[in-house]
Amino acid sequence: MSFRSWAIHILIVALFGTLILLGNTKGDASFDENYNVNWGNDHVLSLNQGREVRLLLDQYSGAGFISKSFFGSGFYKMKIKLLANDSGGLVTSFYLYLNENGVHDELDFEFLGNRPGKPIVLQTNVFTNGVGGREQRYFLWFDPTTDFHYYSILWNHYQIVFFVDDIPIRVFKKTQGVGYLNNTMQVVVSLWDGSDWATDGGRVKADFNNGPFEAYFQDFNINGCVSSKINVHCLAQDYWWNLKRYWILNSKQQRAYEHVKETYMIYDYCKNGLPTNLECH
Repeated sequence: MSFRSWAIHILIVALFGTLILLGNTKGDASFDENYNVNWGNDHVLSLNQGREVRLLLDQYSGAGFISKSFFGSGFYKMKIKLLANDSGGLVTSFYLYLNENGVHDELDFEFLGNRPGKPIVLQTNVFTNGVGGREQRYFLWFDPTTDFHYYSILWNHYQIVFFVDDIPIRVFKKTQGVGYLNNTMQVVVSLWDGSDWATDGGRVKADFNNGPFEAYFQDFNINGCVSSKINVHCLAQDYWWNLKRYWILNSKQQRAYEHVKETYMIYDYCKNGLPTNLECH
């Protein structure tokens, strides 16, 4: 299987402001309840009474949407299905992101576009206080173009965990001497041409003769502490993701995590040039 170069970016953007006193978003939310289209309106299609959205990329534009609220901690997830194509490279990213007042924080999933005939590579990365270069890459144990799968980030005051479906693939612990995310976030999704960096080597440019390119999204519920600034409320154990049992992986999760690292990880920044040893466990 192979792909042409394009990119889906799912961002959780950190912004500052006054506290918004709202509760969690629950239930089977439609797209319009929690998100607004923020660019490429004519490239966004609502399906199944707003329970599914298709983003389209062609030579003219991509598209994106953004959450209506800001969040200070939570469990952020979305079901994603990539559209198979018959040549080129692909990127998909899922971010926790801040770039304000000289501060850059970011957590992201990225599906890296590969040379034709190569499998999709899933990359995760972490930026804290402007320090990045923390890439880890994996071959997935399934084809992300044949069905929807969950891509999720758990964020509390003790750890950040990346999940594929219910399997933890990466853990970033709060560690003394290492920057951590302490800013509120928005969920942002976009689909755009990633030709300049989408292919894992080879740098295959997007060929829109094979397009347009599409990605599909489901589950627009957001489990998060709704707030426009980090505060004690968002760290409280009133929210399930802040409970003590979510400060570390349980034994079953730890075994699954170790299996992913041993079996599917193909690149680890901890073994290939790291800013500091403190964060590698």
